[in-house]
Amino acid sequence: MKTFDIDCKLVYEVGGLAEFFFQIEAARIPEHTILSESFEVTPSIAVPREYLPPNSHNRSLRVHAEAGTTSIVYRARVVRRFEAPDVDAPELAIAELPDEVMQYLLPTRYCESDALFGMAQRTFGHLPRGYGRVQAIVEWIREHIFYQVGQSDVTTTARDVLANRVGVCRDFAHVGITMCRALNIPARFVVGYVEFEEPPPDFHAIFEAYLGGKWILFDPTGLAPVENVVRIASGPDAMDVAFATIYGPARMTDIQPNIGEVVTEAARPLASEPTQVPLAA
Repeated sequence: MKTFDIDCKLVYEVGGLAEFFFQIEAARIPEHTILSESFEVTPSIAVPREYLPPNSHNRSLRVHAEAGTTSIVYRARVVRRFEAPDVDAPELAIAELPDEVMQYLLPTRYCESDALFGMAQRTFGHLPRGYGRVQAIVEWIREHIFYQVGQSDVTTTARDVLANRVGVCRDFAHVGITMCRALNIPARFVVGYVEFEEPPPDFHAIFEAYLGGKWILFDPTGLAPVENVVRIASGPDAMDVAFATIYGPARMTDIQPNIGEVVTEAARPLASEPTQVPLAA
């Protein structure tokens, strides 16, 4: 169990009337205890209100903004609990899957599991079913896809990533999801906060597969331990979990989704002077 402080700031230059939908709040799930949180918008005329997208449990905030500079600051302290995955977790037969999980077998805009069925079967179909097969997908992605910023965009799909062999965390997650679904393993996209070893800070995308009756997290990038990810939202692919959806003339000028682990007094090293633990730069 770990405690994290979130200090997320987004700044936009708004050219006229605009409507924002933000998904940047820590998810209300059993693995989280939200000790405190606040949401500030400048100028104050842009009053946020909580919005629940249809057929979704993800938290969303709706903000109406006018021309000028609009900044959004979300702060929270969250206790994160993590249960070690069962490495012997089996894949379930389709007949054993709960109704609410079935949607995560279908191809989506970014995860063309129908088009990539043949590749998935040739590459992973012969492997023993279960946790180990999903882990093999993760390891294959790390070995065959090069992580590089700027080589993909919001239109890039799993098939594009496999053709170009380059991408970022959302692309790695889409490939993992696609391979799982092509093998009849339910999988979904997860986005959250995590502290990276090297700046700049950013939101992080991973995926989870439904094995043994539970959702289990996997990170094909290997950039951070999955137990340190504070979840914001999950969905079939990145389309459903965008941190900002904007209707109107607006341009983002700054993004600082900072998170840092809170060091308790018992865990602090002895020192003659008080030690401060800053958030990620």
